Amino acid sequence: MSEKKVKEAIENKKMACPDCKKPIQKYSKYSETIDAVRDGFNIQEIESHSARVTLTCGNDECEWEERTEYWEEYINE
Repeated sequence: MSEKKVKEAIENKKMACPDCKKPIQKYSKYSETIDAVRDGFNIQEIESHSARVTLTCGNDECEWEERTEYWEEYINE
C-alpha cells in the first residue's frame, strides 16, 4: 500500500466514483498508520498496517468525497 499506487490509479483513471461512476480526479491527506499492541503476560502481538486517504470525485456536479483506508476497493483493474 503506497501513495504511489493511489497516484497512479488516479492518473490512469482506474478509480471510479461510486456516485457518478466517472474517474476520481484527486486525493489528499494521505497517511500511513502502524498500530501495534503487545501484551507482556500472554505475549500477544497484533500489528496493523494501513493507509488512509481522502478521495475526491472532482467531476462536474458531483460532490462525493470520502476519507477511507479501503481505497483499494475503488481501483478497477
